[in-house]
Amino acid sequence: MPFKVLYEDNHLIAVFKPAGVLVQGDKTEDPCLMDDVKKYLKEKYKKSGNVFLGLLHRLDRPVSGIVLFAKTSKGASRLSEQIRNHEFKKEYQALVEGALKEKKAVLKNYLLHDEKTNKAKILDKKIGEAQLAELSYEVMETRGKNFLLKIDLKTGRHHQIRAQLAHLGHPIVGDIKYGALAPYKEGQIALCASRVTFQTATGKEMKKIEVEPTF
Repeated sequence: MPFKVLYEDNHLIAVFKPAGVLVQGDKTEDPCLMDDVKKYLKEKYKKSGNVFLGLLHRLDRPVSGIVLFAKTSKGASRLSEQIRNHEFKKEYQALVEGALKEKKAVLKNYLLHDEKTNKAKILDKKIGEAQLAELSYEVMETRGKNFLLKIDLKTGRHHQIRAQLAHLGHPIVGDIKYGALAPYKEGQIALCASRVTFQTATGKEMKKIEVEPTF
């Protein structure tokens, strides 16, 4: 599976995940990014036995972008703490259908994960196990009838960006699951995790990693 290493130090490794690839193995038993990164580390450092690799965050299978893993338990602990404290920042770019009335806005909703359909349901208030979901977006440019957005994710809920933009009336291009008019490329939607900002596990250095979406 092709993947590109974007950053690596003694405790962390960031790679680019192509759209259509699983981050972590599931019941499909399809190849996954995590196994490939483990193989890369095992071969690069000539490790014997199992390779430690901590999963810090996920991307949906049809989404492309940056995934950060921990190579050590210290890296996993330090970055997990940053995620809990909202110090780990994620920025996305998305191509959405239709013309938005507001060029910049904050979206706040409650999301409830429906396990039967594997979809996030939008609620106006907290009911049961629904969780607050918040993001802000800004229009970057127009592309025909579609708009390219920059999205700052405040919370990391299941299918959050996909569900909130669809609820707004502007589903992500290709996201048939959430009401898009037509498919994009096979197994892909026009959503990319384009930037992550975090503090290194040691040394307190701030790192910003960016990629340019291909849609």
